[in-house]
Amino acid sequence: MISFDEAIELIRAIAKPLGTESVALAKAAGRVLASPVVARIDSPRSNVSAMDGYAARETDLDTLPVSLRIVGESLAGRGWAGEIAPGECVRIFTGAPVPSGADRVVIQENVRREGDLAIIAERPGSAHHVRTRGSDFAAGEELLPSGRLLDARATVAAAAADVAELAVARRPLIHILSTGDELAEPGAATERDDAVPESVSFGVAAMAEHWGAECVGRTRLRDDLEAMYETATAATEAADVVVVTGGASVGEKDLAKAMFEPLGLELIFSKVAIKPGKPVWLGRVREKLVIGLPGNPTSALVTARLMLAPLLAGLTGQPIERALAWRKLPLVASLDACGPRETFHRARLVKSEAEVLSFQDSGAQKALAEADLLVRQRAYSSAIEGGQEVEALDF
Repeated sequence: MISFDEAIELIRAIAKPLGTESVALAKAAGRVLASPVVARIDSPRSNVSAMDGYAARETDLDTLPVSLRIVGESLAGRGWAGEIAPGECVRIFTGAPVPSGADRVVIQENVRREGDLAIIAERPGSAHHVRTRGSDFAAGEELLPSGRLLDARATVAAAAADVAELAVARRPLIHILSTGDELAEPGAATERDDAVPESVSFGVAAMAEHWGAECVGRTRLRDDLEAMYETATAATEAADVVVVTGGASVGEKDLAKAMFEPLGLELIFSKVAIKPGKPVWLGRVREKLVIGLPGNPTSALVTARLMLAPLLAGLTGQPIERALAWRKLPLVASLDACGPRETFHRARLVKSEAEVLSFQDSGAQKALAEADLLVRQRAYSSAIEGGQEVEALDF
C-alpha cells in the first residue's frame, strides 16, 4: 500500500496528452490548446472611438467656445470615408473608425448640437477617447499559449484573433463499468426488493466530463466473470480510460481486476493509504488505462476527485496541479487526531471557513450532495483545533 503523494507521482508519470485534433471555435470551450493562438489581425483594426460623441481635430479646440460643422457620421462597421478639414467634425459612435484628420473624440455630453453645428463651449478634458490601432494586440502576436484551458475569457481572445479552428488536445474517451448484482438502473430499483439504484457511474461521468473527458459508455455488470471479461475487452478497445466501480476488495465476488487479467493487466498501484478509498487501484492494459474505484458512492466520488481528475487533467495536456489546487482555510470545529491512513473529510465552505460534515459514512449520498470541499488530514497528525488552517480542495 502506497501513500497518496506516491500515487499522485505515479499518475503524473503516465498522464501524458493523447494527441491533438482540430476543432471549430464554437466547439472549443473547455478544451486545452495544443498550439498557441496567434492573431491574424490587429485589434482594433484602425483607430476607433471609445465613446459616443464627435470626432474632431485637437487644434480646433485651442480657442473656445467653437462651432464645428458636422460633415458626416461614423458608425461601427460603416465608417465615414472622408478627411476632416479644419473647422469640421464627424458624429461618431463607440467602436466606429476615427476619420482621417481627427485625433480626438469629444463626448456627446460636452457638445451642444444646433442643426449641422457642434458647439463646444468648455474644455472637454485631457482624455481623447480614441483606441489606437493595435493597442490591444497586433497581427502576429501570440495571444494564448499552448496548454491554456479555453475558458470563457480565453475563448473571447481566440475569436478576436480571427481564428476559426483551433488545435487542441484530444479528449480522453472513458467507459465506466459498474459491478454488483444488487445494482439497478435508476427508476427500476423499486421493481426488486433487494435492488439498489446504481448512482456512482452518473457522478463519475459528470466529474470526468468536467475534467475534459468524453464518456462513451456506462455498463452495469452482473457478477459473472466470463461476461465481465467480454465487456472489459470491448471497453478497452473503445476507450482510453476504463473506470471500474466496486469489486475492488478481497471477497470472492470482487472481480474488478480479475476481468482484466486475461487482457494482460499491469498494475501501477493496487491500494492507497487514504480514507475513504483505500481499495482504489490503477493499471494498464496495453496502451489503455484502467482505474478502479470503490463501490460506495462517497468513497468513489472522493477517490475520483483525488485520482481520476488529475489523471484526466494530464491526459488533456493540463498540469495535474490544476486538479489538485489545495488552499488554506480555517476550520470551523476541531478534528480528532488522524490514524495511519491520510483522511479526506467531506466539508462545506461556510463564510470562508471549512465546516466538516458530521456524517462521513462512505455510503452517504445525501451528505455527499452537501459537500463542496475535501479537507485533508495527514496520516498520524495530531488533533486540529477549530480556527486552525487546513488544506482544502474544491470538491
